[in-house]
Formats: sequence, C-alpha cells, structure tokens
Amino acid sequence: MTLQLGDTAPDFTAETTDGEVRFHQWLGDQWGVLFSHPKDFTPVCTTELGETARLKEHFARRNTKVIGLSVDPVESHRRWEADIEETQGQAVNFPVIADPDHTVANLYGMIHPNASDTTTVRSVYVIDPSKKVRLTITYPASTGRNFNEILRVLDSLQLTDTYSVSTPVNWTDGDDVIISPAIPDDEARERFPKGFTTLKPYLRVTPQPNR
Repeated sequence: MTLQLGDTAPDFTAETTDGEVRFHQWLGDQWGVLFSHPKDFTPVCTTELGETARLKEHFARRNTKVIGLSVDPVESHRRWEADIEETQGQAVNFPVIADPDHTVANLYGMIHPNASDTTTVRSVYVIDPSKKVRLTITYPASTGRNFNEILRVLDSLQLTDTYSVSTPVNWTDGDDVIISPAIPDDEARERFPKGFTTLKPYLRVTPQPNR
C-alpha cells in the first residue's frame, strides 16, 4: 500500500511498550507523528529515540502525540529502552509499537523490498486530528532523521491550516509568510492588517499573522 497526502491514516490495534493501542482512539483530537525503525538495538535508531524523548514537551506544545514502531516484540523494545537511556541520557517516554507480523508496516507501506524484505524503512508520517496524512518522509537506513524539521513542518501545517498563507523556503516559526495568490489585494489588506510586500503579483509576503 502506498499512502498519499490526504489519505486517511489506516487504523490498527497493536501492542506497544505502553500496552495495547487502538491508533485512532489513541490519537483522539490531536496531531500524531508515527515513525518506524528497521530493528531494535540499531545505532542510528538508538540516537533517534533518545532525541524524540527529549523533544516530548515540544511536541506536546503543538498538540502532538508521538509513537514509534519496529518489527521486534515488546520485550525486545523494553530491553532496548534501557540501552537508549544509558547511551542517550534520556528515558523513552512515548509508546513503541511491536509489529513482528508486519501488520502495521504493510498498512503504511513501511517495508521496501529493494531495501529489505523483512525490516521497516525509516519512515515518518504526520497525521492531523481528522486522521489525514499530511506529511510522509522516508530516509535510508544510514541517515538519521532531523526531528527539528518535523517540528518545523508541524508549525507550518498548523499555521497554514488556520490562515490563508503558505511558508517559504527555510521558514521557521516567526518568519514572514506568503499570502495565497487566490486572495485579492483588497481582501488581503483586511485579513492581514500588518500589511504585506508585493514582490510579484503572485508573491506577497506578510508578517506571520499569529505573532
């Protein structure tokens, strides 16, 4: 299965390090980040889980829950978590799904046969409160993810869902944003009282409206 942006994120029930999770119910009305790992006791993933745990409050401020996954069983996850805390200086504080039968991996297209026919690739899915997939990123096994980028995308998605704007290249929270070309100048003056600069008729920038 290939998930595309705007698709409904597949629901599932799975065992995790925090007990059984019914995914949609667990998400509730919050945003979610689901991210997969090839296997337990792997070096890059060890650093990633430690960093995600350190960022838990940053995700919480964005009304976002985080959940990990690998194809190993819960008992293996728990042994690995001890190594993560020892080496990364941070206990894992979010659930990690056990997916030994590849049920969730197959639902989300996490197994890429040309990379491996038994382990999940390093994928990220950002899911909104209506359970729609809003972002997918897949990394090679050798490359650790940039979780600051995932936070940045959450900021952009939540901002652009509220206002008729988009965020330009390398945008971070607090930077100027782009007004939708569909909004006429007269309407833009009313909706964006801080004013805007017209670089081209299709490219108008304005201070971030919620700052």
